[in-house]
Amino acid sequence: MKIICIGRNYADHIAELHNETPAAPVIFLKPETALVQRGQPFFYPDFSTDIHYELELVLRISKNGRHIDAAFAHTYFDAIGLGLDFTARDLQNDLKKKGLPWELAKAFDGSAPISPTFRPVADFADLANINFHLEVNGETRQTGNSRLMLHPFAQIISFVSRYITLKQGDLLFTGTPAGVGPVQVGDQLVGFLEGEKLLEVAVK
Repeated sequence: MKIICIGRNYADHIAELHNETPAAPVIFLKPETALVQRGQPFFYPDFSTDIHYELELVLRISKNGRHIDAAFAHTYFDAIGLGLDFTARDLQNDLKKKGLPWELAKAFDGSAPISPTFRPVADFADLANINFHLEVNGETRQTGNSRLMLHPFAQIISFVSRYITLKQGDLLFTGTPAGVGPVQVGDQLVGFLEGEKLLEVAVK
């Protein structure tokens, strides 16, 4: 099982971090040890003092595929959930300055909490109009909609599968909207998908 993540996929998030808009999807990977499942807490690591939350729609890949045509990409995932791409922003900024990969900042253990349940694709009337939002300690911090993606689901799947074979059970994080920010020990993060509470993570 692989965790494939798309960076810089919402214009408002690109703007808030003063990044350049990419012409193609930006891809990075997380290991299976990054997963936090079944409502387990996130434990703040000792190598960073600036961990940021990033709420994302997550696709569950339902069959193997490579070189997938965008027209058929919708047949390669069967459910959508929520995930948090926890990012050690201090490490990431340092790595970016040096032109180095982001793995230390993005792929550390526990950096990918996911919702315990995923909703079937059939539940959504329009995959290009899916609402989601994140509350931190009861306050809304992020709101997003899939229509605002620079690279929609089909394009992401087609692009990724040109380089990396997708396999059943893989998870595809699709990018985060604006509103990212730091977490502190004691914070409670709650993610909503179309108004339904789907993800809850305590920071310890």
